Amino acid sequence: MTAGDGLLLRVLPTGMYAGRARVLVERSLLVNRRAWLAVVSGFCEPLFYLFAMGIGFGALVGDVAGPGGEPVSYVTFVAPALLAASAMNGAVYDATFNIFFKFKYAKLYDAMLATPLGPVDVAIGEIAWALLRGGLYAGGFLTVMAAMGLLTSAWALLALPAALLVAFSFAAVGMACTTFMRSWQDFDLIQLALMPMFLFSTTFFPLDVYPAFVRVVVQCLPLYHAIELMRALCAGVVEVGLLWHVAYFVAMVALGVVVAARRLGALLLR
Repeated sequence: MTAGDGLLLRVLPTGMYAGRARVLVERSLLVNRRAWLAVVSGFCEPLFYLFAMGIGFGALVGDVAGPGGEPVSYVTFVAPALLAASAMNGAVYDATFNIFFKFKYAKLYDAMLATPLGPVDVAIGEIAWALLRGGLYAGGFLTVMAAMGLLTSAWALLALPAALLVAFSFAAVGMACTTFMRSWQDFDLIQLALMPMFLFSTTFFPLDVYPAFVRVVVQCLPLYHAIELMRALCAGVVEVGLLWHVAYFVAMVALGVVVAARRLGALLLR
């Protein structure tokens, strides 16, 4: 048990946390070892977009302004954005659809809480697994970018831990939102949020194509911050301002974990 676990055990009410969140990660690994194709398939969507939009459509576009205002090829512009989207998708889908099924239908968490595990263990364990899945997608995509020669700076090595932070934040918020879902129809709202965010968070074109009032809205979207962070790291344009993007995701993590743990505690321990 780590010092952080000991602190949580002293601070949280009895029964909320047992310091065994790793057990849920181990369970997820065992369950998915025979469904590895379904897990890996989530990596393919951003890869298809990279080849279709970055290479195919990019041949018609030419160079665009990259981080710092320097012109870059369109595929170099799009690839870091798809890296951020890959981390987001891997985390969100695991932290929403899968968790909803375990919670509402399989009643898995009811069985878990009959053991020494508490709601905080469940929240941290499931978010950690979604983080690993999002990190797997991001790591695979980063490898493809390296093979295509799209990483132009040693700072790009930090893109993987940055992708893990992005995945962690989306997984935490995704799980928190899932605790409010009542039926499968509610998941249309998840798609309604993800698709416009994917299309309009400067994934395929720069921010300055929007009118001023739309730019403000776009700059509030979490995927926008992820894309800006990835583009800067992949291009080697590292500035103090990037800490603002990091702080944004740290706040998302804190909010998501707290809400998810409290909601699980209220729903499962009532």
